[in-house]
Amino acid sequence: MKSVRLEKALEARLEEAARISGEPVSNIIRTAVQERCEKILGQRLDSRLADVTGVIRSEGGKARRTGKAFTEALQSRQGVRS
Repeated sequence: MKSVRLEKALEARLEEAARISGEPVSNIIRTAVQERCEKILGQRLDSRLADVTGVIRSEGGKARRTGKAFTEALQSRQGVRS
């Protein structure tokens, strides 16, 4: 359970919104918190990529060699050979 303190003006607006909508104040607060959390958490990279993560299938094994190829490419740019 959490408790929050609201400015008088915001509390008055909340009470009015509850009265007009017929919803309990607690429901309006829960909905607002849920929407705000979704907005913030939805900006995370893992959330933004969720629809494509794990979608691509490959024959496998190639990713293990990319580190070596990348190292060799960097070394060749610097004139270094292993």
